[in-house]
Amino acid sequence: MGTFKLLIGFLAIILVVVCAFRVVPPMMANYSFADDLKNVSLMDSQNFQKTDEDVRNDVMRKVREQNLPIEPKQVTVQRINTPGMSALYISADYSVPISLPGYSFDMHFNPDTGNK
Repeated sequence: MGTFKLLIGFLAIILVVVCAFRVVPPMMANYSFADDLKNVSLMDSQNFQKTDEDVRNDVMRKVREQNLPIEPKQVTVQRINTPGMSALYISADYSVPISLPGYSFDMHFNPDTGNK
Protein backbone atom coordinates (compact mmCIF):
# COMPACT_ATOMS: atom_id res chain seq x y z
CA MET A 1 0.00 0.00 0.00
CA GLY A 2 2.87 2.37 0.81
CA THR A 3 4.45 1.75 -2.60
CA PHE A 4 1.16 2.60 -4.32
CA LYS A 5 0.89 5.93 -2.45
CA LEU A 6 4.51 6.70 -3.29
CA LEU A 7 3.86 5.97 -6.98
CA ILE A 8 0.73 8.16 -7.04
CA GLY A 9 2.61 10.99 -5.32
CA PHE A 10 5.50 10.69 -7.78
CA LEU A 11 3.08 10.77 -10.76
CA ALA A 12 1.35 13.84 -9.31
CA ILE A 13 4.70 15.66 -9.01
CA ILE A 14 5.60 14.72 -12.59
CA LEU A 15 2.21 15.99 -13.81
CA VAL A 16 2.71 19.34 -12.04
CA VAL A 17 6.19 19.72 -13.54
CA VAL A 18 4.94 18.91 -17.06
CA CYS A 19 2.09 21.40 -16.68
CA ALA A 20 4.49 24.07 -15.44
CA PHE A 21 6.76 23.54 -18.46
CA ARG A 22 3.77 24.09 -20.77
CA VAL A 23 2.11 27.03 -18.97
CA VAL A 24 5.01 29.14 -17.65
CA PRO A 25 6.80 29.97 -20.97
CA PRO A 26 3.77 31.75 -22.55
CA MET A 27 3.26 33.68 -19.32
CA MET A 28 6.90 34.78 -19.27
CA ALA A 29 6.75 35.72 -22.97
CA ASN A 30 3.68 37.85 -22.26
CA TYR A 31 5.45 39.56 -19.38
CA SER A 32 8.44 40.32 -21.60
CA PHE A 33 6.16 41.52 -24.42
CA ALA A 34 4.33 43.86 -22.03
CA ASP A 35 7.71 45.35 -21.12
CA ASP A 36 8.51 45.75 -24.84
CA LEU A 37 5.16 47.53 -25.33
CA LYS A 38 6.06 49.92 -22.55
CA ASN A 39 9.42 50.69 -24.18
CA VAL A 40 7.81 51.24 -27.60
CA SER A 41 5.24 53.51 -26.03
CA LEU A 42 7.89 55.58 -24.27
CA MET A 43 10.06 55.93 -27.37
CA ASP A 44 7.32 56.56 -29.93
CA SER A 45 5.15 58.93 -27.90
CA GLN A 46 7.77 61.66 -28.14
CA ASN A 47 8.28 61.23 -31.89
CA PHE A 48 5.40 63.13 -33.52
CA GLN A 49 6.57 62.17 -37.01
CA LYS A 50 5.70 58.52 -36.45
CA THR A 51 2.23 57.52 -37.57
CA ASP A 52 0.06 54.90 -35.89
CA GLU A 53 1.14 52.47 -38.60
CA ASP A 54 4.81 53.13 -37.79
CA VAL A 55 4.13 52.42 -34.12
CA ARG A 56 2.26 49.23 -35.09
CA ASN A 57 5.28 48.17 -37.19
CA ASP A 58 7.56 48.75 -34.17
CA VAL A 59 5.25 46.56 -32.08
CA MET A 60 5.19 43.86 -34.76
CA ARG A 61 9.00 43.86 -34.77
CA LYS A 62 8.87 43.04 -31.05
CA VAL A 63 6.22 40.37 -31.74
CA ARG A 64 8.56 38.66 -34.20
CA GLU A 65 11.42 38.83 -31.66
CA GLN A 66 9.22 37.14 -29.06
CA ASN A 67 7.73 34.70 -31.62
CA LEU A 68 4.16 35.42 -30.49
CA PRO A 69 0.99 34.54 -32.44
CA ILE A 70 -0.12 38.14 -33.03
CA GLU A 71 -1.33 39.65 -36.31
CA PRO A 72 -1.10 43.40 -37.04
CA LYS A 73 -4.90 43.73 -36.79
CA GLN A 74 -4.71 42.53 -33.16
CA VAL A 75 -2.58 45.55 -32.17
CA THR A 76 -4.43 48.72 -31.17
CA VAL A 77 -2.64 52.05 -31.31
CA GLN A 78 -4.31 55.25 -30.10
CA ARG A 79 -2.88 58.73 -29.83
CA ILE A 80 -4.47 61.40 -27.71
CA ASN A 81 -3.14 64.83 -28.57
CA THR A 82 -4.33 67.73 -26.48
CA PRO A 83 -2.60 71.10 -26.11
CA GLY A 84 0.36 70.63 -23.79
CA MET A 85 -0.05 66.89 -23.45
CA SER A 86 0.31 63.90 -25.73
CA ALA A 87 -0.45 60.29 -24.87
CA LEU A 88 0.09 57.02 -26.69
CA TYR A 89 -1.91 53.89 -25.87
CA ILE A 90 -0.86 50.48 -27.26
CA SER A 91 -2.73 47.23 -26.71
CA ALA A 92 -2.54 43.71 -28.12
CA ASP A 93 -5.07 40.93 -27.77
CA TYR A 94 -4.02 37.33 -28.39
CA SER A 95 -4.38 33.73 -27.27
CA VAL A 96 -1.84 30.93 -27.00
CA PRO A 97 -2.99 27.30 -27.27
CA ILE A 98 -1.80 25.11 -24.40
CA SER A 99 -1.84 21.34 -24.70
CA LEU A 100 -1.56 19.37 -21.47
CA PRO A 101 -1.83 15.61 -21.11
CA GLY A 102 -5.55 14.94 -21.50
CA TYR A 103 -6.57 18.62 -21.63
CA SER A 104 -6.13 21.54 -24.04
CA PHE A 105 -7.07 25.18 -23.62
CA ASP A 106 -6.24 28.69 -24.82
CA MET A 107 -4.49 31.19 -22.56
CA HIS A 108 -5.79 34.67 -23.36
CA PHE A 109 -3.50 37.68 -22.96
CA ASN A 110 -4.22 41.39 -23.33
CA PRO A 111 -1.05 43.38 -22.58
CA ASP A 112 -1.45 47.13 -22.82
CA THR A 113 0.44 50.25 -21.97
CA GLY A 114 -0.02 53.95 -22.09
CA ASN A 115 2.38 56.86 -21.94
CA LYS A 116 1.22 60.26 -20.80
